Parts: sequence; structure tokens; C-alpha cells
Amino acid sequence: MIQPVILWTDALVFLLVVVVLVFALYARNKEHLRAPWRQVVRSRMAVASLVVLSAYTVTGLLDSIHFRTALPETAGQREIQYSGEVLSVLDTLLGPVRTQVEKSYSAPFATHLYTRESVTTGEGETVRIFPRLQFGGAHLADPAHKGADIAARSAIAAAQAVSATAALYLLAGVMLARRRRRPLFAMLGQLARGETEIPWRTALLAVLLIALLVALLANLSAAYHVLGTDKVGQDVLYQSIKSIRTGLVIGTLTTLVMLPFAVFLGMMAGYFRGWVDDVIQYLYTTLNSIPGVLLIAAAVLMMQVYMANHPELFETMAERADLRLLFLCLILGVTSWTGLCRLLRGETLKLRELDYVQAATAFGVSRATILVRHLLPNLLHLVLIAVVIDFSGLVLAEAVLSYVGVGVDPTTLSWGNMINGARLEMAREPMVWWSLLAAFTFMFTLVLAANLFSDAVRDAFDPRLRR
Repeated sequence: MIQPVILWTDALVFLLVVVVLVFALYARNKEHLRAPWRQVVRSRMAVASLVVLSAYTVTGLLDSIHFRTALPETAGQREIQYSGEVLSVLDTLLGPVRTQVEKSYSAPFATHLYTRESVTTGEGETVRIFPRLQFGGAHLADPAHKGADIAARSAIAAAQAVSATAALYLLAGVMLARRRRRPLFAMLGQLARGETEIPWRTALLAVLLIALLVALLANLSAAYHVLGTDKVGQDVLYQSIKSIRTGLVIGTLTTLVMLPFAVFLGMMAGYFRGWVDDVIQYLYTTLNSIPGVLLIAAAVLMMQVYMANHPELFETMAERADLRLLFLCLILGVTSWTGLCRLLRGETLKLRELDYVQAATAFGVSRATILVRHLLPNLLHLVLIAVVIDFSGLVLAEAVLSYVGVGVDPTTLSWGNMINGARLEMAREPMVWWSLLAAFTFMFTLVLAANLFSDAVRDAFDPRLRR
């Protein structure tokens, strides 16, 4: 039996998903909104980046469905008691990757610990050896056969990935052939040659690479620690995958906080001018004059003191860590809206002088209607471009803040905490390099995909670059 757990960030993440779906349904019937997105999906780089971002998003959503499991019943127990550990659907899917914990460090695909230990032989002699791991490669009678076993598992993973992609390729061919009323084999050939308007071949190749990676990790992680283990023996691959949700939450929920300030204050400053413009400019100029890191550090420390003085408000450690994550999103949003606000102010100053706005004013249209009906739609391209571009910056900001100790809770798995923990590991002998490399690779892939996708969105939505 399980007990659902809804954290604050879980609710906001799924609220954001609903908002995106509603906007997609709304945009389907609006040609001026559909046209730029059609241009986005015609770009091969944008489609490949979108596939990567979708894989990250699915992982983050699976990690946002939380629950607690029931403890074993004891004699005389009247009520069901639940575990204090909050798990997610992703934890269940990862299975042994989460539960197979070693004693200490082990290198990727290792069968022995990374450091020597003193053991006593049957003859009473003390020797220093590299002990076998409890889980990594434990199924091998002879560690010398590790290479052949990895190759066999990799071949199975490749066959699974190719089969899944082939099925998806056939499904895409059937759907496109039915929609365009063409023979199936002709449509499949057109897909294979990349002659479709939307680069489906690029999307299928990206899906093949992701499917191959997922299949490799699934087959190999059941028997080995693919990315090694950390100081306490926890799998680094598990930490890297669990950190995806933290990065996505920081990058998306901060946007929910930032947009209302930036959009409405920027429009009001540009449209009303006068004392309204002076007050808003004074507000964001003053906020910009305060070093962002110091402001964030002060706010986070205040939050820590509040949580330390009110432990009764948190039933589990996950709720405590989630509140700090949410508060970090809030303070990042409060400190990051000024740039977009200044940009929208300048654009509004230009738009308010155009003929259609002047005509609406002459006909007595209310100011609220002019702001919502005439100015806001012509500013949305700037808002969308800024949001997509700022996403990667916010992901990097979490890593930097966690590195200096004012980021997410230390119990929250994040790339910033992994990099912070790798500082001392890089200075030890022998050097432990895989934690830093794993965090950097996962974070670099997400940021690169977001930047490439944002370039395509900018080219499609910016009227000056629109073809």
C-alpha cells in the first residue's frame, strides 16, 4: 500500500504542464501562432534538440510523482504506518541502481573497490588488496570475463534500441501515409531519404541514439556501476539522473515567478511613462545594484533559520528539502526579472507610438484593453525568446549557487551538489574524477539542447528574422 505525496514543486510542475497543453490547444486555431512553430519544427537542429529536451522532461515528470510505502504491520497495530522515505516513480523504475550501495568509491564498470583495504589471510598474514564489490560485477565468477559480458549486454541493448526505433519508424510511416493518402512503402522511402517537410528522419535518428543510451544503461546498470560510486558507495548514475528534476524545476518554476513582474511592469513603464515609469525604473535599478549572489545567500540563510526553528511543519525530510528548492526558485525569479522588464519597457515605448495604438486611443479604447489586446500580443515573441534562452542560464545558476553552498538543500540530489562534492575528490590521491564528469555531461547536454532550441525559437519568432 502506498500514500501519495504531493510536494509544492510537484504541483507547480504539473500546473506548468497543463498551461503548456492549454496554450498548444489554443495555438492550433491561431495561424499567427502556428506559423512560427512550423518554422521551428522544420529545423533539423531544433527537432533533434526537442527530442533531447523531451527525454529530460519525461524523466523529470516521472521523478515528480511521489509516494510513501507502508511499513510492515506489527502486532496490535491499528493504523497503517508509512515510511519516512519519500520515493518517486523514477526511483521504482531505476530499481537496483538506487538500492545497490557499495562501501566506498569504485570506478566506472569496476569489479573492485577503488582503494586498498587491509585484510587478514587464512595464514594470519595481513595484506592490502582491492576488495571485490558487493554488487558491481558480482555475477562474474572471474572478473577477467568483464569485457565479454559488457559486450554481450551492449549487443542486446543495441538490438532493443533498433527494434524500438524501427517500430516507431513504421508507426510514423503509417500515420503519414494515411494523412497524405500515399502508399505506405512510398512514404517509408520518403522518410528514409529525409524528403519530408518536417525532418522526421532527424527525429528518428535522435530517438535511436536516446533509445540506445537508455537500453545500454538499463542492461549494464543492473550488473555494474556504469558511472562508478561516490564516497558512501551510492551509484553516480542514480545521482545524475535524479538531478535532472532539480535542474528542470529551477529552470521552469523560476519562470513562473519572473514573468508576471517582467511583463506587466515592463508594459506599464513603457505605456504610461511619467511617474509610473520613474518608479518602476527606480525599482529594478535598485534591485540590480544589489549583488545577486549576496541577496540569494541572505534569503536562503533566513529560510534555513525559519526551518530550523519550526521542525514540526515538516513531516519528512523531502518536504523540508522541497520547500528550500521552491524558495530558491522564488528568490531567483525575484532577482532575474529585471533584464526582461527593461527589454519590454523599451519595446512598449516604440509600440505605443504606432498608428494602431494611437487609433485605439483616439477611439476611446480603455488602457487595459490596449495593454492586453494590442501591446501584449506584439511582445509575446520577446517573452518567449527570453524564457527559452534564460532556461539554460538558470540551470547553470543552480550549479553555481550549490557550489558556493547557498543552493538547494544538501540532501537534494543536484548537479551543483555533485560538483561541490567533487572538489575534494579531485584533490585526493588517487583522483576520483567520475562524479564531476557525470554531472558535467548531463548538465552540458541539457544546456546545449536548450540553447540550440532557443536559437531556432528566436529565428522563428523574431519579426526581424522571420522568413
